[in-house]
Amino acid sequence: MERTISVEEKIRRAEEIYEKRRQGLNKPIATVNVNNEEKKDIKLLKKMIIQLLICISIYFVIYTIKNNQYVFSEDFTNKLNEILSYDTNFIQLYDYLKDQFKNIFKTNEEENNNEQTEQAAIGGAVEENINENEGDEQNTENQAVQEETGEIKELSQTQQDIINVKNTTSFIKPIEGIISSKYGRRDTATGTVPKNHTGTDIAANLGTKIKSATDGEVVLSSEEGDYGKHLKIQIGEVSIIYAHCNQLYVKQGDKIIQGQEIAEVGSTGNSTGPHLHFEIRISERTVDPQSILEL
Repeated sequence: MERTISVEEKIRRAEEIYEKRRQGLNKPIATVNVNNEEKKDIKLLKKMIIQLLICISIYFVIYTIKNNQYVFSEDFTNKLNEILSYDTNFIQLYDYLKDQFKNIFKTNEEENNNEQTEQAAIGGAVEENINENEGDEQNTENQAVQEETGEIKELSQTQQDIINVKNTTSFIKPIEGIISSKYGRRDTATGTVPKNHTGTDIAANLGTKIKSATDGEVVLSSEEGDYGKHLKIQIGEVSIIYAHCNQLYVKQGDKIIQGQEIAEVGSTGNSTGPHLHFEIRISERTVDPQSILEL
């Protein structure tokens, strides 16, 4: 037999069905909201856990450093405590470092711009010749020099000869005396005295001992010609002439050492008074003796 349902029961069941349907419609929305909140909570939890682990690690390292007396000294620990006691504002520190980097990059850009401007300004200038072998004094002095006009002027033969003589030969004064006639062009009172003087005349008393200014070998010992009694001593490409002597102490072929007495001051040959004609040559080209040594 079919059970008879009262009106109150029907109304109650209808309300339950309605309530279930209403809850069924709202369920997806409620589920989505709950899941989002759970995900947010999980992310926050992960961040908190990570930060907590980092803090624990930092404090563990600091604790290890402070309590490890075998590795770190007490002074180091005190310094560390002092540093940790500072109240550091990391935001200000970040802003300061950022400004410093900006200034550095700005300075570098300005320097690059200045260099480019200078290079453009001097683009047509002549570069200086640099001697690669700085240890070779002769090559350094023979190097071409730069003039203000930008033209390159090479050393004259005379300048090169003076440099070569200085670099290859050591000299001393042959006698003490007064310079009576210098090297080069001169005005003469008599026609017998040559206007182009090839040496330096050093006036001294008759018989004054003449010392060899260098080592070398006597390649000429003569009493003939305008030089009168004279010697020519050779050392390499350099030769020295001692002229107008009163007496010669050495002969051709003798080996001479620097400072050895080789002759006496006289006035033989084409001479106007007692003096030593002191002449220096290199490869038979004369140079000014006073450019080689003080007389």
